[in-house]
Amino acid sequence: MAAFGLIVFVSSHAIAGDRYALIVSGAAGGAQYAQKYDAWRTAIVSVLRDQFLYPVDHVIVLADVPAKEGRQATVLTGATGANVRAALVRLAERAKADDVVLVLLIGHGSVLDGDGGKFNLVGPDLRSDEWANLVAPIAGRLVFVNATGGSFPFLRSMAGPERVVVTATDSAGQQFETVFPEFFVSALTSQAADIDKNQKVSIWEAFTHASAAVKAWYEERGQLPTERPAIDDGAPSGSQSSLARITYLQPDVRIPASADAELVALLKRRAAIESAVERLRLSKPTLPVDQYERELETLLLEMARVDRQIRARS
Repeated sequence: MAAFGLIVFVSSHAIAGDRYALIVSGAAGGAQYAQKYDAWRTAIVSVLRDQFLYPVDHVIVLADVPAKEGRQATVLTGATGANVRAALVRLAERAKADDVVLVLLIGHGSVLDGDGGKFNLVGPDLRSDEWANLVAPIAGRLVFVNATGGSFPFLRSMAGPERVVVTATDSAGQQFETVFPEFFVSALTSQAADIDKNQKVSIWEAFTHASAAVKAWYEERGQLPTERPAIDDGAPSGSQSSLARITYLQPDVRIPASADAELVALLKRRAAIESAVERLRLSKPTLPVDQYERELETLLLEMARVDRQIRARS
């Protein structure tokens, strides 16, 4: 029975699928902002394409000016509500249950009366509840990062199962220009951010590293911080984040060009088992010792079996 439960655990929670991204830099509102947003947008696209090797058609870019990333991404001219909807429909059509989808918002935002917020686009803006409705059809794990001032209302609006939501602010009163995007993007490939030294940076690690860098940035200037990043991955309040700790924008496995269908399946299976082991280890404090050891042994035995099959086909 324990082995059967683990098979369900691996298939429903482990991620070994494709990666997709939608990067939106909204209405800049001035040359000084446009230059900064352009640099941040270009930086994240470079990370996804050049370092994480996302295919061109897996990265969609929307900007309020003609974007430079035409050879690196699928560029939809104009960061408009219509183009946001079109891009999210495209992602919903392509993303599968074991994929990871990043949505990153760069620019200006604001808090509305009540609990809502909005992200500034070219033309009519989209409210946080509208974003929530638009991403609802997307299968797989959603990483939604609103890096703007006034982003806090999105933390609640976007929350849901298999979602990691990051905002640049942790209260409705924080509506000033942010520096969080710069540090979050750089953290994704920073060795210093890789706390567990597994050669890849989780969303939790990137968030933690960027949050510390934001705090230091204000301290170095002798300023009171006007932004404190926040994260929600469904973990109960006060408990250790789990989903964000095992969610990576970096692909879990790189498939050799020469791999046949069976080898591809084996490599993805191994990545899924590795992810399940990570999740199990995070759950260790909440499990009886004998259950933890039994489940870990089952996973490690399965990993060894898959490794033998991979070696036989390599």
